[in-house]
Amino acid sequence: MKIEIWSDIACPWCYIGKRRFETALDAFAHKDSVEVAWRSFQLDPSLPEHFDGTETEYLSQMKGMPPEQVRQMFDHVSQQAAGEGLNYDFDAIVVANSFTAHRFLHYAGTQGVMSEAKEALLSGHFEQSRDIGDVSYLAEVASSLGLDAEETRRVLESDEYSAEVRADIAEARELGADGVPFFVIDRKYGISGAQPPAAFSQALETAWGESQKLTVLAGPQAADDEYPDGAVCGPDGCN
Repeated sequence: MKIEIWSDIACPWCYIGKRRFETALDAFAHKDSVEVAWRSFQLDPSLPEHFDGTETEYLSQMKGMPPEQVRQMFDHVSQQAAGEGLNYDFDAIVVANSFTAHRFLHYAGTQGVMSEAKEALLSGHFEQSRDIGDVSYLAEVASSLGLDAEETRRVLESDEYSAEVRADIAEARELGADGVPFFVIDRKYGISGAQPPAAFSQALETAWGESQKLTVLAGPQAADDEYPDGAVCGPDGCN
C-alpha cells in the first residue's frame, strides 16, 4: 500500500498531521507493507525568499488578519502541537519561502533519506527557529543525515529539482487538494487535514481491506451458447 502526503514545511498543521499519522501507522498491523512518499506543496508561493518580520506580522500584513486573531490562532495550534509532543515557538519562527527546502527534500529522496529530511526541516522551522530558505542550513541538515554538504550546496545553488517540486504542486491541484496536509492512499482514498489518529487508523484498515479484494469481471457469453451462464464448479458440484 502506498501513501502519498502533500505538505508544506511552513505549514504548522502539517507537522501535527505527520505525528498523528505516524501514531496510527505505528499501530497498524501491516505497517511494514506501507510505502510513504512525501510530496511538495506551498501555501504561499508568492512569499519573498525572506520576510523581515515575525510570523504574526507576516500574516497580519500579507493576509490582512488582525494581530490579535493571529495570536489566538497560534495559541490554539501550539496547544494542539504540544499534545503531539511538539514545542512550537511562533514568536521565533524565521519566515522564509519554502521552495528551496522542497528542492532539498527531493534531492534527499534520491539519496534515500527524504523522510528523515522532512522531519529535520519541520522541527528546525517550528521548534528551533532555523531558516529553511538558507542553503547553509540545508547543507547542515544534509550533513547530519550523512549526505555530502558541498554536493547539497551545488544542487541547491542550481535549479535542480525545481521541476519536480512544481509537478507535485500541480498534481495536488489535479487531485483536488486546496490545502495541506493531504493524504492519498493508493490513489483511491483522500484524507484532508491533520485528522485524529483514530481517523487515520480507520482509513488504513479500510484501504488495506479493499486492496486485498479481487474484483471479478464476468466475460461476455459466447454467441453460440457454447459456454452458457459462465459455468463454474463449487463445493456442491458443477453446473
